[in-house]
Amino acid sequence: MIDIEYFREYCLTKKGVEEGTPFGEDILVFKAGGKIFLLCSINEFNFVNMKCDPEYAIELRERYSGITPGYHMSKKHWNSVSTDGSVPSELFYQLIDHSYEMIVKSLPKKLREQFL
Repeated sequence: MIDIEYFREYCLTKKGVEEGTPFGEDILVFKAGGKIFLLCSINEFNFVNMKCDPEYAIELRERYSGITPGYHMSKKHWNSVSTDGSVPSELFYQLIDHSYEMIVKSLPKKLREQFL
């Protein structure tokens, strides 16, 4: 089971990350360079929506029952990753890193340099 406090602290250790609740006080959003890379419900914390490379997203969904197409997100670019322990903790945190890196790579060069 993933702990929401540790999850939040982990996300905030990433360079330039900002958190907020732009979609209502229950939806916690993490951004890098103004772009969302993670979001989740604070009250229910059943899963986290994470940005993902499209091919890798499909591979993950086939291997882990706790990884499904992104809930209320682009199914091609987002996965919903369960916090119930069905996804190994190590992989869960690797996917946070992957999501962050996907967003940072997509930023304009001048802005991206601030994250390196």
